[in-house]
Amino acid sequence: MSIEQLTRAVDLLANQVGHWTPARWRDQGEPLHKLIQRLADQAADLSGAPRRDVPRLSDLALPDQLKVVATELAAAAPPDDVTAAAADEITTLRGALT
Repeated sequence: MSIEQLTRAVDLLANQVGHWTPARWRDQGEPLHKLIQRLADQAADLSGAPRRDVPRLSDLALPDQLKVVATELAAAAPPDDVTAAAADEITTLRGALT
């Protein structure tokens, strides 16, 4: 899977939730934050950087955090299996968020 497909999955999810109000987020932010952390860990591992905790700023910041972390992952030149797994996980979460 290409970086473009990963980027597309990220854009679809960010667009889906980017306009949500705090009330709409309710308790749905935690799964997205966990996904962001996993992507950040993968990016760190691939680039040889130390893993860092992604701060939980607010639910409203999660779409932007997702975009930043996905950009870092793409910059680390992930192998196709990592890119495909990340895109699949993003797509699955997108379907679960209502």
